Amino acid sequence: MLGTIKVGHAADPEALTGCTVFLPPEGTVASCEVRGGAPGTRETELLRPMFTVSGVNAILLAGGSAFGLSAAGGVVRFLEERGVGFPTPGGPVPIVSAAVIFDLDIGDGTVRPDEEMAYRACLEASVDEGAQGSVGVGMGASVGNPAGRHMSTRGGFGLHRYSGESLEVEVAAVVNSLGDVVGEDGSVIAGLRDGAGGFTGAEAFMAAAAGASSRENTTLVVVATNARIDVAGCARLALQGHNGIARAIRPSHTRYDGDTVFALATGDVEVPQDAVEVYAAIGTEGAIRSAVMSASAGGGLPCARDILGA
Repeated sequence: MLGTIKVGHAADPEALTGCTVFLPPEGTVASCEVRGGAPGTRETELLRPMFTVSGVNAILLAGGSAFGLSAAGGVVRFLEERGVGFPTPGGPVPIVSAAVIFDLDIGDGTVRPDEEMAYRACLEASVDEGAQGSVGVGMGASVGNPAGRHMSTRGGFGLHRYSGESLEVEVAAVVNSLGDVVGEDGSVIAGLRDGAGGFTGAEAFMAAAAGASSRENTTLVVVATNARIDVAGCARLALQGHNGIARAIRPSHTRYDGDTVFALATGDVEVPQDAVEVYAAIGTEGAIRSAVMSASAGGGLPCARDILGA
């Protein structure tokens, strides 16, 4: 990722759960924005502007709902063994931010990402990792859940990259949303299914039924750039990532979603903040769509490509 940020996946393909870790280089600036009514997070509040740290040593995205947050301990152990962390009189303390998706009702809900799985993801991490779809944290993801998981479409993990003359922006997203994923023309490409094998529309369903039966959903995003941006600037990138979520998922940021966006800036080039913000939103859109179009069928759920015939 960007040639400097290592990405690693680990998963249990039978239990349909997994995790994905991002290991940025030293000096990377970071921030975060949490929206939606049902987040599951760790070490996100300290990434806001005016707090003590200006970056993270790792970001972990995991399945397992609240149980998956404990997997961050494996990332902490990996970093501690290598002397990486925030300097303190007692030695470096690794700063590991994490967010989770709910995947306990697909596959085997008794199996969750743990410290060993996260540690394995760290060992597998590389700057060349480009796998998408049903990998890592995306293994148990689904989209279009207002009528329950059984009527949804397989979600997944996606990437989108912009590379210009000097600016690079790369976005990773895991899509496990209550709402549908829509294309640029607004048509549903993955989401709530009808009895005929097509899509019925999550927004229309929720408006007519005045509610949703599935209350455990989340879209998680990591926006990374090589631009030189401070913590406040990264906070704005995270905001733009949420704009990208709103463009690609309908409805988004519901009280049943724990949508969270992390932003990372490695500080290699000086470019206008506005340009980076534009690509953060565009890249988030692209990563979300790529996630569902790269996913494969599993857990009793079809994938978007099967339904669309793509």
